[in-house]
Amino acid sequence: MKKLLCAAVAVYFLLPAAVAQQTSRPELRAAWVATVSNIDWPSFPTVYSEIQKAEFIKLLEMHKRNGMNALIVQIRPAADAFYPSPYEPWSQWLTGKQGLPPFPLYDPLRFMIEETHKRGMEFHAWMNPYRAVFNINGSSIAPTHITRIHPEWFLTYGDKKYFDPGNKEVQQYVTNVVKDVVKRYNIDAIHFDDYFYPYRIAGKEFPDDAKYRQYGNGMNKDDWRRSNTDSIIVMLSKAIKEINPKCQFGISPFGVWRNSDKDPRGSETKAGQTNYDDLYADILLWLQKGWIDYVAPQLYWEFGHKAAPFETLVDWWAKNTYGKNCYIGIGIYRAGSNEAWKDKTQLPRQIEKIRNTPAINGMIFYSSKIFEKNPNGWSDSLRLNYFATPAPTPAIR
Repeated sequence: MKKLLCAAVAVYFLLPAAVAQQTSRPELRAAWVATVSNIDWPSFPTVYSEIQKAEFIKLLEMHKRNGMNALIVQIRPAADAFYPSPYEPWSQWLTGKQGLPPFPLYDPLRFMIEETHKRGMEFHAWMNPYRAVFNINGSSIAPTHITRIHPEWFLTYGDKKYFDPGNKEVQQYVTNVVKDVVKRYNIDAIHFDDYFYPYRIAGKEFPDDAKYRQYGNGMNKDDWRRSNTDSIIVMLSKAIKEINPKCQFGISPFGVWRNSDKDPRGSETKAGQTNYDDLYADILLWLQKGWIDYVAPQLYWEFGHKAAPFETLVDWWAKNTYGKNCYIGIGIYRAGSNEAWKDKTQLPRQIEKIRNTPAINGMIFYSSKIFEKNPNGWSDSLRLNYFATPAPTPAIR
């Protein structure tokens, strides 16, 4: 009995303000499940279907136990597929070799959706629009991969190959890939992350001069690049809603839209790269025009961060949602990485900040695997305190 009492006291101090932090109002509580490089699932490439299934069920049960009500699963990391696709080969991170199907043959995406829905959780299909070859020096590339069929559609930048965002055929192809998934699968959302134009590599310019000369139409290059990103977002938004109006389209951008020294509408931050100026993604425009249903900025910094304070950015995004749902991306993977993330109160304070900020409707944690380690006791905090009371996911706005 004494041991039980001590354990209860320990949990109490680990979980501040337990009763006050429970909620039943609509709130997204999600985790990203990254498949690229086997970050989260499967833990290693294997051709065997039963191993893949067992691992996913284990992962799913862990998140359900911790109180999550949605998973965001990466199903297209690099112009490949975690499902039988008429456009793209099986992913190397599923079976070990691009183009090699699982055995016995099954549909991993259909399986994951069904198992997630059985547990009352949403399934958001996470797709990377423009990354085509993850590493030109080591990636497995099938003979049927789109880079072999249409090599003229691609640009090499650093050690990766990307679809050329200025190519209209590329935009239609990516839209067709997304449409296929929306048509065939009972997903709750199509989800893109922060990779549109790639992050800048110091001293190297993205090699799209040829398309700019062809299609620039007198615009400066930055505006032209943004217009390219805008056009595919519009195309995708229309296509998704025409097929399934209930399917959401969500974007999880880099946490800083623009610094205030470049734009008075920007945040009081000093980010080295931003969505607008470097990734050519004008997230505010997409929200304002209603092209996307939700935004989930990746705020992987801590309170008081010198360049991008968590609290500053939560407040900024809350004021710039244009009436759409806004979910905050939390970098729980950073647990223990510096003094701020060794502090057991860092995550609880972030959750409290999110819940106490009007216009913020939930949170997404990156990434799934860190929860297996229960860093700083935070899995316990979610299960026993913050997510102890189930909550519905927010409705489309």
